[in-house]
Amino acid sequence: MKKTGIAKIICAAMALTLALTGCSTGKSDATEAKKIGILQYAPHPSLDNCYEGIKEGLIAAYGENGVIIDLQNGQGDGATCDSISANFVSKDYDMIYAIATPAALSAYAAASKSNIPMVFCAVSDPVAAGLTDSLDAGIENCNGTSDILDFSAQVDLIMSIQPDVKKIGVLYTNTEANSLSQLKSFKAVCEEKGIEVVEQGVNSAADIPQAATTLASQVDCINNFTDNNVVNNLSVVLEKANAANIPVYGSEVEQVKNGCIASISIDYVALGKKTAEMGVEILAGTDPKTMAVGTISDGTPVINTDVMTQFGFTVPDKYADAEKVTTNSESEAA
Repeated sequence: MKKTGIAKIICAAMALTLALTGCSTGKSDATEAKKIGILQYAPHPSLDNCYEGIKEGLIAAYGENGVIIDLQNGQGDGATCDSISANFVSKDYDMIYAIATPAALSAYAAASKSNIPMVFCAVSDPVAAGLTDSLDAGIENCNGTSDILDFSAQVDLIMSIQPDVKKIGVLYTNTEANSLSQLKSFKAVCEEKGIEVVEQGVNSAADIPQAATTLASQVDCINNFTDNNVVNNLSVVLEKANAANIPVYGSEVEQVKNGCIASISIDYVALGKKTAEMGVEILAGTDPKTMAVGTISDGTPVINTDVMTQFGFTVPDKYADAEKVTTNSESEAA
């Protein structure tokens, strides 16, 4: 065969290789960096910790150079979350993570129109939210983790610090599915213990100052859930409660550091890591429908010693070994 013939064959082979390469999809293959979109509903410490956990989990699985993370914050606005989610889908990312229920609903609505898996984080009641049919399994291309609170342990903590407590106030957002579910569970626990729950619903952040003032005047203390709207305005709730000389109990350590008196706290960094691990399994081929919704089982008691002193309370013997924090500080050794 002439040299010119051989050259033509080589050129044809190279052209075929380039053509096949050009036909590949935008998805990352096993050797490329994973392209991950993360939608965080709002900028507050609990959700920030979720993101840190997810990021740490992804880097642990894929390495610093093995994952490209696009973090976007919805700033507590549903329309913004919808827009971000649609953009993630248009970029054909390998996976979308969504932190908090409103973000998860936006992300799932967008991702369900594609073949991109969506993994939610810190959704208190994913069944009520319609993100799964059961805590025992996910649905098509969707699963994640729940930050279900241990209300029995929380009420025991409140009763230990305030043995004479008769009425506990709850401020919640009417449109947040998690809060409605949490309120129902919290009321059931309090009823068993002979405590009345006084509830006050709000529609937006603008309603919180007056609602908190009204609520604080009627109760012995306020118990805060993981309601995103209320957590974003926790300083307002604390201001109104302090004016009425009643404490506010939080749902996790960051709220306690910011001025709540105590909490049976969820470790949101650990929850984020668990969420990342679930996503890594799904990208490796595990069907989300075969996986149970992830949870962090053990809550940790956390007490703000500054606030305890402010209200003239002492740390109960039962919680002598609880994690101690001061306002806007790191935790202290027990």
